Parts: sequence; structure tokens; C-alpha cells
Amino acid sequence: MKFENIFSDINGFGRFQKMIIVINFIGRFTLPCHFLLNNFIAAVPSHHCDISSLDDGGIFSNLSLPERLAVSIPVQEDGTLSSCKMFAVPQYQLLSNYSDITDLPTVSCQNGWVYDNSTFKSTLTSQWDLVCDQRGKNKATATIFFVGVMFGAMSFGSLSDRFGRRIMLLVSYVSGMLFAVASAFSSSYVMFTVLRFFTGFCITGIVIVSAVLSVEWVDIEHRKLVGVIDSLSWSFGYTGFAAIAYFVTDWRWLTVSVTSPVILAIITWRWIPESARWLIANGKLEQAQIYLKKCAKINLTEGLTDNLSTEKLSTIVTEKRDRVYSYLDLIRTPKMRKLALRTGTLWFCVATAFYGISFNITGFGLNIYLTQFTYSIIELPAKVSVYFLLDKIGRRCTEVGALLLAGVCLGINIIVPKDMSVVRTVVAVIGKGFSSASFATVVLYSSELYPTVVRQNGMGFNSFMGRFGVAVAPLILLLDEVWKHLPQLVLCSAAVLGAIVAGTLPETRNRCLPETIQDIEEQSQA
Repeated sequence: MKFENIFSDINGFGRFQKMIIVINFIGRFTLPCHFLLNNFIAAVPSHHCDISSLDDGGIFSNLSLPERLAVSIPVQEDGTLSSCKMFAVPQYQLLSNYSDITDLPTVSCQNGWVYDNSTFKSTLTSQWDLVCDQRGKNKATATIFFVGVMFGAMSFGSLSDRFGRRIMLLVSYVSGMLFAVASAFSSSYVMFTVLRFFTGFCITGIVIVSAVLSVEWVDIEHRKLVGVIDSLSWSFGYTGFAAIAYFVTDWRWLTVSVTSPVILAIITWRWIPESARWLIANGKLEQAQIYLKKCAKINLTEGLTDNLSTEKLSTIVTEKRDRVYSYLDLIRTPKMRKLALRTGTLWFCVATAFYGISFNITGFGLNIYLTQFTYSIIELPAKVSVYFLLDKIGRRCTEVGALLLAGVCLGINIIVPKDMSVVRTVVAVIGKGFSSASFATVVLYSSELYPTVVRQNGMGFNSFMGRFGVAVAPLILLLDEVWKHLPQLVLCSAAVLGAIVAGTLPETRNRCLPETIQDIEEQSQA
């Protein structure tokens, strides 16, 4: 007997399932905020060297501020003040229209920097002077966070397959909130990066556990709807984050603000059920029976529970229930091994392209709040389109098409001149929409590809590969120092590679979820 046979009796998308989706929606709001938090808390305000050390008590002190800056800091080709250099001594001749500054001696900033606080009251950059020679440390904060997410995905994927979805979801809520709030009160850069690593490690459990829990509680017909709704929770989070960041301009309070919704998630956790599929797969038939009867009661189908006896439930999974599945089971058999390799590569490519675009909100010369908001809004029509395309053309074609079109947009921005900032932003926003569609598809698609007994391990591995791609994305943006178009070229290549890999995966439209590894080995490519 298949698990779907039970849903045909007790309603696979009734009030019980809708309750799970709403609760998970609440819990996931904080995730996109933390994933893009560095766009704002590590933003780089306009800055120049602190020139107070040049005040000799004479002529310098009698100058106005613009005049002091003119004699203290060299001007760049675009007419702006240098951010990292200052004159060794005041150059008073510059006040009389002296323009040849090529031979004037300059030094690195000697006494720190002065920052423009008109947009941000405080950022990591201004807190610990992460500019100029320390610019790499600024980008590293995002990478370190996503390295934590990467390892957390592997850990929570394995732990939730061993101990259950429900308890690990609570562990992720509580530990993620504690580390996030603690990071907001960091007294040093090292302390902050360590706490951000553990924040990423812990909150990633919310992503993979809630997604799998939602999918495992609905019938085939509504799996795509659940996948799109879960994905839309990220879009709403991104949109809300832009508004929160606009009003909360201090990095410490912004971190606390975007973490606070987890409190509501912890309160509502008590109504989250354990996955009946997981309970059956692990031989806990009595507990599964309790949750399934509760589902039938809430869905008003109590009179149709003939298939809920423990004897019938025991026929759903045929593999041994007394063994513990691990990540090694993803590579023990030929077809599982190929599936893990292909989905892992796909997740890496999708995440690299998506977050490479998302992190580059300052690269087009427009207001970062408006850019962030526009990036968020474009996801809504993209994901609504995915809802219809998943059944019309299937998961595989939707994924391939979205990635190819995202790659085209990234390629176009390589040839569009940099001074056409509006055009570049429009193309980037469209590319963000396609990359968002690819992300919405890949989460549902990959959860349908893996069997129940190792689904959480599979999603944990996929999330690991995806977060590896996210961790690499900020470093890819630093490649503009080698060649200004190199970041766009790398991101474009990642999107195209992802499309090629997606084309090799089997279609899952209108198919039952596989329950065992043997189900995978017996599948034919379609």
C-alpha cells in the first residue's frame, strides 16, 4: 500500500494540512532576512580618511571643512574624494586652483575614517573599519554565515531523519534565535563572525525541516502548491526586510528586529505534527496512527479511516525499519549516487546565480532600499508563474527554462555599458525573477526525487551544496578587481551549467513520492 492511498481517505489537503503550511510560513519569515542581512548591516557608507591628524594648529584650523578636505585628500578621476588615501601633509596650493596632484606624496589613512551616516546610523563597516585593506573581511562575514548554514544543513538533515522532523524544528528555532540575538551584541569582529557562523548553522534547520514536513503531509495534487507557498514565504520575507531595513538603520537593532518573529514561531510550534511518513518509515506505527487520526478528525473525514490500522500501515514501507539511514545511503547504490551528484550540482548552480544577483544591490548605482524592494517584488509574479508551469510543462522543463533565461539576463548585463544604470538594473531584476523561479522549482523538485527513508538526508545534502554556492557568491563579486565583468560571467556560467544538469533529471509531475531506496533503483528515466 502507498501512503497516498491514506490521503485519498482522510483528505490530503484539508484544514490539517493548511494549519501546517500557515505555521511553517510564520517560522520561515526570518530566514530570508538573515540570508540577506549582510546587504545592510555590512553596507559600505561613503567614507574618507580622518584628517584630524593634519591639524597643525595654524592655517589648517582656520579653513572650512570643504577646504580642509581639498588640501588633505586627493580627488579621484570621477571627481569624488579618495576613500583610502590622504596627503602626507596639507597641500595648501590646491586652494589656488593648482591641479597637478600626480606627484604629491600620499599615504594610507593614518587615523581611521570618517563615514557618511545619512543612510546608515551604524554598520559593521563603520563599527570595525572594514574598508580599504580590510574590505575582504567585510565580504567574509557573509561567507562565514553561509558556511555555518552549509554545515547546519548537513547536520539537521541527518538529525531530523534520525530523531524526527518536529523536535529538530524546535531545536533550530530556539538555538538560531539565541545565537542571532547574541551576535547583535558582539564586542569584536571575531566574536561577531563566530556567532554568525552558529546562527547560520542553527537556523538552516528551519529551511529544510519545514519544507520536507509540509511536502510529506500533502497529497500529490497539492505538492506543487505547497512548494510555491513555501517559496513565497521567502519573497514576503525579502519584501518585509526591505521595509524593516529602511526604518532600522543601526546594524545591532536590525539584527534583533529580523530575529524577533522566531518567538511567534516557537509559540506556534506546539501545533506542528510529526511527519506520519517518517514515523511509519521508522516503525513507529502507533504514533503515526495517532497523527493520522488527528488529521482525519480536523479534516472531518473520521468515518473514512479503514486504512489507519497498524497492520495496514506496516505495509507502506518494505525496507528494514530498525536501521539508521545516513548520508552514506545517498551513494551506496548506483542510481541514488547519480541522483545525489546531479541534484547537488543543480543546487550549487541555482544558489550561486540567485544570491550572486541578490547580493549585488549596490552595483547599479541606484538606491539600495529601492533595489532590494524591486528584487523582492519581482519574485511574486515569477513564483505564481511557476505554480502554473509545474503542471503545464513539468518540473524539469520549468527548472531548465528558468535557469537558461536567468543566464541570458546575466550575459546581457556583461555587454550593457556601466553608465546605463537603469537598463542594467531592469535586466538584473528580470534575471532575479527567473533565478527566483528556478529556486522555487528546485526545492519542490528535489524533495520529490528522494525517497522518504533518506529524503531529509537528501535535502540536507542539497542544502549543503546550495549554501556552498551562497558562501561562494560574495567572493565571486570580489572578482571585479580582476576584470569588471568577471563576476557576471561566472554567474552566467553557473546558471547555464545548472540548466544542463537539470535536463538530466527524471520528471516527477503527477507521480507518487518514492518511499524506499529500492523505488529509486527500479525507476526508469523519464
